Amino acid sequence: MLKNMMFLFSICLLIACSNGPSDNVVNPIAAPVAASKVKAELVTDGLQNPWGMVFLPEGKILVTEKSGKIGLIENGTITNDNVAGGPESKSQGQGGLLDIELHPDFATNNWVYFTYASDEGEGNGAMTALSRAQWNGNAFENHEVLYKGSPNTGAGQHFGSRIAFDAQNHVYFSIGDRGNRDNNPQDITRDGGKIYRLNDDGSIPTDNPFVGQSGAKEAVYSYGHRNPQGLATNPTTGDIWSHEHGPQGGDEVNLIKSGANYGWPVITYGVNYGGSEITDETSRPGMEQPITYWVPSIAPCGMAFVQNSVYEGWENNIIVGSLKFSYLVRLVIEDNKVVKEEKIAEDIGRVRNVEMSPDGHLYVGVEGKGLYKLVVEE
Repeated sequence: MLKNMMFLFSICLLIACSNGPSDNVVNPIAAPVAASKVKAELVTDGLQNPWGMVFLPEGKILVTEKSGKIGLIENGTITNDNVAGGPESKSQGQGGLLDIELHPDFATNNWVYFTYASDEGEGNGAMTALSRAQWNGNAFENHEVLYKGSPNTGAGQHFGSRIAFDAQNHVYFSIGDRGNRDNNPQDITRDGGKIYRLNDDGSIPTDNPFVGQSGAKEAVYSYGHRNPQGLATNPTTGDIWSHEHGPQGGDEVNLIKSGANYGWPVITYGVNYGGSEITDETSRPGMEQPITYWVPSIAPCGMAFVQNSVYEGWENNIIVGSLKFSYLVRLVIEDNKVVKEEKIAEDIGRVRNVEMSPDGHLYVGVEGKGLYKLVVEE
């Protein structure tokens, strides 16, 4: 009797399923938009070295120029090429006015953050600083320095620097090794070759990894970096990702962890310019391996996660600019691993910055050419 009842139940279940609304229906996953369909559309050519950019709620764009100026763009027109009230930067080699980022609660507090080469403080030359100011709709006010690396140096290379925020409104920023690879990156008592983490008012978070250690720079979050010029927050996981220039070869993409050592210059996949060896080690216990790396170098600059975009199938991909080869790279990430790499917008020019805009497009700052928007052709 029980067997008969089970048999009848099975027949009824099969009939119900066959008559369901999804019978023989396949829902194919759309293929990612092809790189050949993505084209660079000029927004404005009135910029020389657009280092960083942010999108204001009313649709305007603020762009930092390495020379020290901040431009305000509205509907493709630069309405102010020298917005007042921002930081006073020093132009020195690779240094100048660098990144810009809005506070996550910008809509209510109007805070905007900057990194730049500053000659304030100890020693001649300059070192990277982090500051903030409030946007009043036309200019900045209440500018204040939150962190200034030390000491100043006359070296012209490896200032970094990028800015990112996490979900708790901690601000992260990078300072390169300032050309002093043998002393700065591996020493947490020295600035340079580090990624830093502060509360949004510039104070030190009590859970920073080196708080309380004798002589340590307590703002340091990770160390052993060469020259990080990409920093972005994964919108899905909240993790902080970075990329950095290698020497000749060995550019890296890294997932940033509290207190972690990323190895420079003890381990590297690169060599000195000219080909001589820096080290024979590419790994060592206690030092992080990159998520991916490039040999030869692509000279990465600018970094963004794709989110809420017009680019079908690209959600949560990472976009990285290349200064050396004049293109962008799309990295497909699965389980914190790169499973695919694709060139896009080839021959766009030396990419200095890339950002996701609220309208779903990627905007790209290109040295000597201006600001572009990546559009999808029908």
